[in-house]
Amino acid sequence: MQVRALAIAALLAVTATAHADRVVAIAPLSTLGAEDTSAATKKLATDIEAATAALPGTKVVTTAQVVAAIKKANQPQLKTCEGDAACLAELGKLVGATQVVSGEIGGLGASTVIYLTAADVSTGKELRSATLEVDRPNGAAAAMTQLLDPDRYKGTLKLVIDAAGSKVQVNGDYKALDKSGAVELPVGTHAVRVTNPQYHDFAKFVNIDYGKVTEVKVGMQAYPMVEHDVQGKPTNLDQVIYDRDPPLWRRWYVSGPAIIVLAVGAGILAGVIAHDFPSANQCRTVGGMMCSP
Repeated sequence: MQVRALAIAALLAVTATAHADRVVAIAPLSTLGAEDTSAATKKLATDIEAATAALPGTKVVTTAQVVAAIKKANQPQLKTCEGDAACLAELGKLVGATQVVSGEIGGLGASTVIYLTAADVSTGKELRSATLEVDRPNGAAAAMTQLLDPDRYKGTLKLVIDAAGSKVQVNGDYKALDKSGAVELPVGTHAVRVTNPQYHDFAKFVNIDYGKVTEVKVGMQAYPMVEHDVQGKPTNLDQVIYDRDPPLWRRWYVSGPAIIVLAVGAGILAGVIAHDFPSANQCRTVGGMMCSP
């Protein structure tokens, strides 16, 4: 524990001496509206401080320093701002911070979560909020990045594609992959589509986690081959679509007129037969006998 504390103190000291684009104060964590001074909460505050100090261009005012400044100024009401942006702005001015982070400890099922809020000191307004899942690996780093550096809140998608010349779309936009087939994406769920003129499209929803590489194997399914596109003997006849021209007698410009001629001839023949057949009112000699009208 002492080694861990010394390492964090050294990290904070290095950050303080470097150029800082912002100064972030970590307000005391609270539970049910009251400051939580338990050992477990102090450890959570230490993790948040370390994750904040790791962000580029950031100097941290620790919770211990904030508590000391509040005590010295005799303003105990600043210990429990409960996410109120105006209260956090006053706290930031007291310790010389540009931004202030506060957290309310709660529960989500069997897990412990911290509902974090960041406020801008100059405007007295809330910047954004995030949720830290205590049991999640690298949870503090993910939450503080989302809270203070949302543009860096990303993961990596790596596609293993078995068809050369394929194009990749993410949420409808074309993306260029690096040599390893990877591209950075914001954390969350994305619609990924891989297209190739010789293959069926590949489509899948992919979830991207902070700081992790999500690998997806893309198996492209080829379209069936057409006979006139096949060079040499095909290896799989089941995939061949025969596309020969039909014989002469099956072509429309031959079979169409022939059908019309046959239909007209059949009509004429039927008319002739009907004209020669005796009607009920006619009387003819049949076998030497006279029929009666």
